[in-house]
Amino acid sequence: MAAGRKLWCRNALAVPLLFCVILHSVDVHARPANMSAFKDKSPASKDENEILPPDHLNGVKMEMDGHLNKDFHQEVFLGKEMEEFDEDSEPRRNRKKLIEIFTKVDLNKDRSVSAKEMQRWIMEKTEEHFQEAMKENKNSFRAVDPDGDGHVTWDEYRVKFLASKGFNEKEVAEKIKNNEDLKLDEETQEVLESLKDRWFQADNPPGDQLLNEQEFLSFLHPEHSRGMLKYMVKEIVRDLDQDGDKKLTLSEFISLPVGTVENQQAQDIDDDWVRERKKEFEEVIDSNHDGIVTMEELEEYMDPMNEYNALNEAKQMIAVADENQNHNLELDEILKYSEYFTGSKLMDYARNVHEEF
Repeated sequence: MAAGRKLWCRNALAVPLLFCVILHSVDVHARPANMSAFKDKSPASKDENEILPPDHLNGVKMEMDGHLNKDFHQEVFLGKEMEEFDEDSEPRRNRKKLIEIFTKVDLNKDRSVSAKEMQRWIMEKTEEHFQEAMKENKNSFRAVDPDGDGHVTWDEYRVKFLASKGFNEKEVAEKIKNNEDLKLDEETQEVLESLKDRWFQADNPPGDQLLNEQEFLSFLHPEHSRGMLKYMVKEIVRDLDQDGDKKLTLSEFISLPVGTVENQQAQDIDDDWVRERKKEFEEVIDSNHDGIVTMEELEEYMDPMNEYNALNEAKQMIAVADENQNHNLELDEILKYSEYFTGSKLMDYARNVHEEF
């Protein structure tokens, strides 16, 4: 599938899923702006990025808007080293780095990677993403808790959020204090309402309408909290569920609004998208294969620290490159399929493989 597809309105806080799809179908390369697809905006400021929930969660199989995370297998294979394998990287350096990774995954040093070894590696790389999120959260929490009392109210967060959007911080704080109308545009108001709902979901019982640093982490990164993971699943099901039974059928999971495909290029992308979602629904998400995905099944699927999921992912990753069908991964196989594992293609993958190893 074309890379543009995976970035459809990733942040579902402000824009309904079907509206995202309609927007994308008009221009298959369109990339909606952060928090909004309704109007052109300048890139999000550093302050805004620090205090807003991220559009994308590394190491989580599904986006907040219900679309599959197309970079998932690279994220759980490379961990925090993902950025080192960009398209402009020197192939020889990438090749050397990939060989180094192979030797680390190959725990028993038998020159092949088993599913169990890959599972262990995936869990380690997922933990790296978790640690990185926790590190970033400390800075984010400090930005919304300037007095350092260890707690942030919704009103304090609201002031910082609106300041990051260009509003005068002192004026906003004064108006909130006096319960005056903030006179916000409709888009900003919608975003605030969605953030408020998410805020109170992150407030662990007994609810005190204050978030501490751990709760703020759950607010920004729902994958760090079982309760917020449930909330994320609930939001996804709500967007996709057409009959209101709080479950997903295959047709609901792969459905697209009628009349949104305007040319053959868009049709081809849609066909690929449907095929990939159908495969994921039937082979992975619907764990009991009854044709229905419950919230519990979707929650298990999306839990990044689920070891059973990690083992399944390990088997799938090995199967992609397992040319000799021995259910293990050899170095020449991983180098040949480097684009799948790293996003970077090595043109001379087979040259002196065993010699370098």
